[in-house]
Amino acid sequence: MVSVGLYEEAVLDFRNRKDQHFAAGKGPVDPKSFHGLRYFAPDEAWAFTVLLDRLPQDQGAEFPLETNTGETRVMARYGQVTVPLPGGERTLSVFAPLGDEQPARVFIPFRDATSGAAEGGTYGAGRYLDAALDRQLGGEGALVRVDFNLAYHPYCAYGDGWTCPLPPRENWLPDAVTAGERLP
Repeated sequence: MVSVGLYEEAVLDFRNRKDQHFAAGKGPVDPKSFHGLRYFAPDEAWAFTVLLDRLPQDQGAEFPLETNTGETRVMARYGQVTVPLPGGERTLSVFAPLGDEQPARVFIPFRDATSGAAEGGTYGAGRYLDAALDRQLGGEGALVRVDFNLAYHPYCAYGDGWTCPLPPRENWLPDAVTAGERLP
């Protein structure tokens, strides 16, 4: 088990590298006006290692995700994960690129009670998580590290000109996920 100090250090290092990426002009904002992203304090209570419930291929073949521009982006609905949030267990759908039967990572778009909140809130349309799969178990099962401290805003949160998938209704959480990126 990683100590809380090491965990916090790892999250802060990840965030620092993201800020450096944006400051170097490799993100969606003008580097001249970029002064760092805002985050909730790292809290390991928002990080979970859970079992992936892999959907049968006929159920997960194609899933149209609406975007902020009204377009549709099609992904594979790869499976589901259940996480123990403060308000109870919540199930989230996870997605992968079409045709990728053994992805190393899955995509988890979600909304929560902080989405669009005036104070201490997050981007109104939702946030994203990229989660690594660990197939050490063998068979169809895989462990997924769902760490809300790494939740991030899509590029469309920073300005026009970006097309971003919106979280499907099934990934709208009633809980306030006070972890990850937040608005200034």
